[in-house]
Amino acid sequence: MSASTDTRTQARPPYDPELGALLDASPLPTTITAEMIDTLRAVPFTAPIEEILATRALDHQVRTVPVEGGEVTASVFTPRHGAATKAGIYFLHGGGMIIGDRYTGIVNILDWALEHDAVVVSLDYRLAPEHPDPTPVEDAYAGFVWTADRAAELGIDPERILLAGTSAGGGLAAGVSLLARDRQGPVAMAQLLMSPMLDDRDRSVSSSQYSGTGSWSRESNVTGWTALLGERRTTDAVSAYAAPARATDLSGLPPAFIDVGSAEVFRDEDVAYASRLWAAGVQAELHVWAGGFHIFDGAAPAAALSTAALAARSAWVRRTLGA
Repeated sequence: MSASTDTRTQARPPYDPELGALLDASPLPTTITAEMIDTLRAVPFTAPIEEILATRALDHQVRTVPVEGGEVTASVFTPRHGAATKAGIYFLHGGGMIIGDRYTGIVNILDWALEHDAVVVSLDYRLAPEHPDPTPVEDAYAGFVWTADRAAELGIDPERILLAGTSAGGGLAAGVSLLARDRQGPVAMAQLLMSPMLDDRDRSVSSSQYSGTGSWSRESNVTGWTALLGERRTTDAVSAYAAPARATDLSGLPPAFIDVGSAEVFRDEDVAYASRLWAAGVQAELHVWAGGFHIFDGAAPAAALSTAALAARSAWVRRTLGA
């Protein structure tokens, strides 16, 4: 994940100095290839869930969610105290559509559960390439419907479900919002899209700027989208539910929060998506963090830029959930 300058690349916004030093010291590869997927799936990117829960007053249930062609697993985290009926946070993890599980990136989500008296449902959607599109987004939508349909059983107010996702999960959350609108399904109160993966076409300036560098390079992004879409990637055969940047109509969607680093592949597609939400009359809050690489706040939570980003995100969640 080297942050060093490659003279073959075009000019690009530099990494934040504190974050750039972390990239230079990282043992993780700059480019993820298809051959690396199995190895990376064996790497623990999150502390064991038992360790995370040891300091948080949350009950944890493991549930089974029926999906097309089988079933997937969800974790339900419920604060032990508070109101009988709580807000809900439906969470979709990151991992480029190819790695990660329902515990990846869960720490801040669980902290919000305690702060705002909310039940968290986190889904293990099936991953590509074993389960290509439309399986991941259809799993994610099925999990959202399952959560809304069982709101009373789970102790959730069905009018107060926040749809949240990080990276690939952010793209899936955007796809779920589109599916819910078009199928007249459950209505999320808002969508929290953290550095979302939205566009398979690889045409943006930021995509070319962050080739061969960063925590999720252009090459890694191509690997993820190819695993999901195969030969359909970049063609007109790709659905807007799989790649929400392709949606021609963004009207009628829930309010959104979008944040992204200025020094990452997803910068331009995320900024464009926020602009198109505003053009469609949808409320959106956008933050572009100067010098941030992809998911910098997860990699370096104590960094100054990470602290600022989490504070802005948490403030929006606080306003949204009304706590």
